[in-house]
Amino acid sequence: MAGLVQYLEEHNITHVVDATHPFAAQMSWNAFEACQEARRELIALTRPAWKAQAGDRWTHVADIHGAVAALAGDPKRVLLALGKLNVPAFAVQSQHHFVLRLVDQPEEQPGLPNHTVVVARGPFDVAGDRALLQKYNIELVVCKNAGGVGAEAKLIVARELGVPVIMIDRPNLPPRCEVAAVDEVLEWVTS
Repeated sequence: MAGLVQYLEEHNITHVVDATHPFAAQMSWNAFEACQEARRELIALTRPAWKAQAGDRWTHVADIHGAVAALAGDPKRVLLALGKLNVPAFAVQSQHHFVLRLVDQPEEQPGLPNHTVVVARGPFDVAGDRALLQKYNIELVVCKNAGGVGAEAKLIVARELGVPVIMIDRPNLPPRCEVAAVDEVLEWVTS
């Protein structure tokens, strides 16, 4: 954080836009604390979180550990749609077959005994996600509440097919002004 404070001061930065991923909590806290210390203005440009709709079968959990714990029980075919960094945590629930949707082919095999890797890059659409869930007989989806439309299709399909979702809620973020559109950021900067 000290480096960011120094950068803000040396370059006479007056306004900071935090446009990080909703789950990049440490980066958001660093920006918040640096702006507080350097007395700079801060705004967050973030996608609105997804909200459950009629027909959704969501189980909310606080974090990855909560998602892993929620998988206790009988074997299922589980779509893990949350990136490769969190995959190793799910190895303790080895009774399941995990379908991992990843942006790139992993350099090393994931540490899961039963898994299938599907390499795909969003944005995803309903037809494609319906085909994915049906092809692999997905019985449960695990994802982070990243919001936005680029990855929402899996939730629409889960609702249509009656597939339960373990939804990892967003982490605690600093208190800051949040907006959902670039135009709102530009208005903030010029006001």
